[in-house]
Amino acid sequence: MSEKAKTRGEAPKTAGGRTNGKTGRRTFGRAAGQSDGKPGGKSFGKPAGKAGGKNFGKPAGKTGGKSFGKPAGKADGRSFGKPEKAKRFSGTSGTAERPAAEERKYTGKPGPAGRPAGGRPFGRRPAAPGSAVRKTPAVPARKARPEEMEGLASRRAALKVIRAVTEEGAYASLVLDRTLTGSGLSGADRRLAARLAYDTLDRMIYLDHMLGQVMAREDTDIRLRNILRLGACQILIEDRIPESAATNTCVQLCTEIGLEALKGVCNGILRNLIRRKEELKLPDPAESPEESFAIRNSLPVWLAKRLRADWGEEEAEKIATWRNPEGGITIRRNLIRTDEAGFQAMLDKKVWEKEAGTIPGTRKIRGAMDIAKDADFLAGNFSIQSESSMMACLAVGAKRGSQILDCCAAPGGKSCYLSEMMGDTGRVQAWDIHEHRVALIAAQQKRLGLENIRPITRDASKYREDLETRMDAVLLDAPCSGLGVIAEKPDIKGRVTEESVEELIRIQQKILETVCRYVRPGGVLVYSTCSVLKDENENQIRAFLERHPEFEAEKLPAAIPEQYRRHEGLGLQLMPHRDGVEGFYICRMRRKDTDA
Repeated sequence: MSEKAKTRGEAPKTAGGRTNGKTGRRTFGRAAGQSDGKPGGKSFGKPAGKAGGKNFGKPAGKTGGKSFGKPAGKADGRSFGKPEKAKRFSGTSGTAERPAAEERKYTGKPGPAGRPAGGRPFGRRPAAPGSAVRKTPAVPARKARPEEMEGLASRRAALKVIRAVTEEGAYASLVLDRTLTGSGLSGADRRLAARLAYDTLDRMIYLDHMLGQVMAREDTDIRLRNILRLGACQILIEDRIPESAATNTCVQLCTEIGLEALKGVCNGILRNLIRRKEELKLPDPAESPEESFAIRNSLPVWLAKRLRADWGEEEAEKIATWRNPEGGITIRRNLIRTDEAGFQAMLDKKVWEKEAGTIPGTRKIRGAMDIAKDADFLAGNFSIQSESSMMACLAVGAKRGSQILDCCAAPGGKSCYLSEMMGDTGRVQAWDIHEHRVALIAAQQKRLGLENIRPITRDASKYREDLETRMDAVLLDAPCSGLGVIAEKPDIKGRVTEESVEELIRIQQKILETVCRYVRPGGVLVYSTCSVLKDENENQIRAFLERHPEFEAEKLPAAIPEQYRRHEGLGLQLMPHRDGVEGFYICRMRRKDTDA
């Protein structure tokens, strides 16, 4: 399911800002949870209308115009906005009060007993009557060295992504693509921006916990909190970024987004984090094992509990922490247009890093920028598709002339692969509930030059009598939590809630109950998700087979490499940390032939 974001799709980009009557600042009170209408699309699990304050279950909507819980006018223990307290100094006429700095300049007007008003300025004699007055210039604060501000553009781009996800409910991958496209950033700066954005989103719960130990209050302005998260990521997680650069660039970002008044607060918190980072603590595992596991692995507590219950603590931690160290993407050749020799000849002309995938006709590539603009991609000579997604198609065992239904098909990668496997014969009905996503299927079909796909806007949960037992095979790549691809899409952890998962499980069951009726006797039903939760996968299929004795589970075909099939039980659960692919579940079932 990875190539089509089941619970993804841009949320409306409105900020619905109300003015805080106390601070005069704008609060981000937009309705959270707005997505493409599919379950699981809530913005970090908050009730609609609350999107300020700290994410992940903290009270929302508070911008906190005051300085982090300190009395008005104070910040980090220093006077802030109050008259400077007078200090004592010794003059020739005895002890007098030293005026505040802004009052100490010589005015040229006589004071009592002929002395200049406000006393004599430090460091020089009063000017002679009638002469020009020289003002002592203020000592400027130390400016950041040029090398400390390098990479500001990358951090600006990263912050834009972080803010869009946490403040507007947007999707990280889409915002990052838009932000970097045409940005003018170098390849190194683009990679830095992507890494900082994704690492901050991935480790946000952990970062919030650590920041909470050096901040007086947590319900800060969400804009400032996002800058602090970006800074904390660089200080606590990244190992090649100077702490001074992390701090100074974050202070500059405050100015750029209209938080000039909070620059000092941002600087103070991040410097406090640097000073105290060796003292920061996680919850004690002995006292609160679930909370400790959740924060250590930067997971919502409900998800930490569920993963541990399904897989045990050791395996759950591997699922939560695995990240692909090599990166890159998988491409496959167009089976209709290009043979293996032609595919290799095409790739030999590219400057990309390339290595063979585990499925024939695939390559893992790195170093390809803006691959969607590549001439061979636009010409339809290859597609971008993960090996997990391809294995769901291979499980169908499509043959020439087959009648196949792809129930939840957008954006169309699986439909196109099935079509190519069939030699562009037979028929692939490609359904999706959203019209704009059906347009994506049609676009892929046109690019690849395929004729046997029929993209249709249709709700797969609603039964169609005319299709009863008409299909040779049905592929249901069901709407799911997407928790098998958190390594590539870390914002999923903040978007999916326990309630949305329960709703998805009900939707999966409803669609299964409907589309299984379209499979002819002897035909095949393949169920897949990009989740690692058993209730969406193995438990869902076990319950289905108990309700439908006319179906039986089958072993996956040999077209799927044995290195994956050896882990098969009731279906195949692919694990990223074990198999090096996206976390997918695939189960092949056959409807018993009543005439046999």
